[in-house]
Amino acid sequence: MNTRAAIVQGVGGCVPPRSVDNNELSTRLATSDAWIRDRLGIARRHVAEGMSTVDLAVEAGSRALEMAGAGSGFGKLDVVLLATTTPDRLCPASAPEVASRLGYTGITAFDVNAVCAGFVHALATGNALIKGHMADRVLVIGADVFTTLVDPGDRLTASIFGDGAGALVLRAGTPDEPGAVRAFDLGSDGSQVAAVEVPGGGARARLGMPVANQRPYLLMDGPAVFERALREMTASSRRALDKAGWEVTSVGRFVPHQANIRIIRGVAEQLGIGAERVVANIEDVGNTVAASIPLALADAHDTDRMVAGERVLLTSIGAGLAWGSAVLTWPDLRGKARV
Repeated sequence: MNTRAAIVQGVGGCVPPRSVDNNELSTRLATSDAWIRDRLGIARRHVAEGMSTVDLAVEAGSRALEMAGAGSGFGKLDVVLLATTTPDRLCPASAPEVASRLGYTGITAFDVNAVCAGFVHALATGNALIKGHMADRVLVIGADVFTTLVDPGDRLTASIFGDGAGALVLRAGTPDEPGAVRAFDLGSDGSQVAAVEVPGGGARARLGMPVANQRPYLLMDGPAVFERALREMTASSRRALDKAGWEVTSVGRFVPHQANIRIIRGVAEQLGIGAERVVANIEDVGNTVAASIPLALADAHDTDRMVAGERVLLTSIGAGLAWGSAVLTWPDLRGKARV
């Protein structure tokens, strides 16, 4: 029996300084503050200006590393995993640059792209590396400047998405420690690729192959995504809990992908999780894609909503379609995740 486990050792988060509230959007789009709040649960979102995905990832990662004690008996970092759909360049991956800027040249570093489900997939990868004795300490970051992929004239997608980054540090430990990652459930359905996609700009377009829309902006079938999000996030959450041997009633904090407030509430209701146990920061940051879950964890930590030893359920869905859930206990962390 494998008695080795990945333990959460630090959390960090970062959003760009520029905040765009609903009233600012309403002046250029056929929408209103009331419409956005009612349908999406968003009041404002942060937009990157002069900050790239790597910039945000470095900031969130450095805060997580600082909380984990980097530089004071921390030991070495073995791997940097970056979940992102908006790398700074199409080639190379952005994770090696993040690692280098954090002061870790020569270590393993690579990107993971599962869009809004990317962080849970990267977390599962980091967990597997630690449990498989391939790493002792892993930095997992979710970062996106997804507003660069959004049509500024589309009132729905321009209202939903914001930019940001969040990070967790994992270290090797034992399953009985606070902060232990216990189980995962991951899945996908590639037949639904057109439900959420940025069709232009990829290899198909460069090869001159048929592409429905050459524009490098997000296309989204809102009703289809809503229905699948409710179904897959709920089912995936239950499977992850079953793998850990936990009842849903034992979950202290539910941290879903911050897609929109109706999906967050709908999944919680189907799982039987009361609003008092749901962590949501979508009102202030919008949907930050791969950054969504770790940024929500960072904000919940800073506002004292996370309790050491408490059972935590994470769940997400993104384009692909890809989904993933994770269960863990929360560690006793000190310091601020966002400054």
